[in-house]
Amino acid sequence: MHEFDLIKKYFLNLSRHNKGSLNLNDDVFFDKSRKLVISIDSYLQGTHFIDFKKPDLVIKKIIRSSISDLICKGVIPKYYFVSGSGNKKSFSKKNLRKISKSLKEEQKKYSIFLCGGDTTFSKNLGFTITCIGFSSKIIYRNKAKMNDDIYVTGNLGDSYIGLKILKKKISVNKSFYKYFTDKFYLPDINIKLTKKLKSFCNTSIDLSDGLISDLEKLINKQKFSYKLFLSDIPISNNLKKLINSKKLKKTQFISRGDDYQILFTASPNKSRIIMKTSKTLGIKISKIGKICSSREKSQIIDQKGREINIKNKGYFHKF
Repeated sequence: MHEFDLIKKYFLNLSRHNKGSLNLNDDVFFDKSRKLVISIDSYLQGTHFIDFKKPDLVIKKIIRSSISDLICKGVIPKYYFVSGSGNKKSFSKKNLRKISKSLKEEQKKYSIFLCGGDTTFSKNLGFTITCIGFSSKIIYRNKAKMNDDIYVTGNLGDSYIGLKILKKKISVNKSFYKYFTDKFYLPDINIKLTKKLKSFCNTSIDLSDGLISDLEKLINKQKFSYKLFLSDIPISNNLKKLINSKKLKKTQFISRGDDYQILFTASPNKSRIIMKTSKTLGIKISKIGKICSSREKSQIIDQKGREINIKNKGYFHKF
């Protein structure tokens, strides 16, 4: 069963009288009258991170992944709660010191504060993070408009390469090893862009599961399609070099997830302010496509104007 089918069948009815739940179809809970915004995410070893050999980096990845849910809504994260399930091996004194140090560094970097949590003994290692922010307005899903431009921040695919390297599925030189594994453990979270998003976004989502997968979630309740242009989808120079050296294809890497960049749509008349914001803040923002009528099918176009098929659209939660 797909996650959305599960939610619709068993849990949607429980939230019908609670507007803040947003019909369980967004990244956050939003109580407008209290200006309260909350997100919650769970992370399991073997699914969201390979192992716990580097607890200091794993916890940083988890924190950044969690606050990105608020950031893409145009909300500055303020407080967070951590619940952890593990045993004496995963929560050894050495590991706990590393976790504490990393959390302190992330708090300083993003001006967030730990407020509580829970610990439970378990053979399986996992974390759940609750993030809280305050705002009278958020950027919702499913608010795209016909002919909206589609944008994405940063570069895509680097984190996936980092994962492949850590799994020993691909071999690279030392400089590439550090670059790509850092992108896996330490995603670039564009917190400086947060307050600006509301001035031009119509709808937004963070890229956790993959470009195509998350784009389809972004407009899943709207009668729209999309057109993406492969040449405009941004990848790093290092990924370009790797693709060329190993004779790979760009399509293999652009929708694999774990990028935590911001995917959003905006009216064409906002392009000027978006590019100005990009330059002022030093944040890469790329226009990659367009929102189209439902009478057209969604498609991805290559450099020669041909429609192409991407086999892997991203990660789907199935039960």
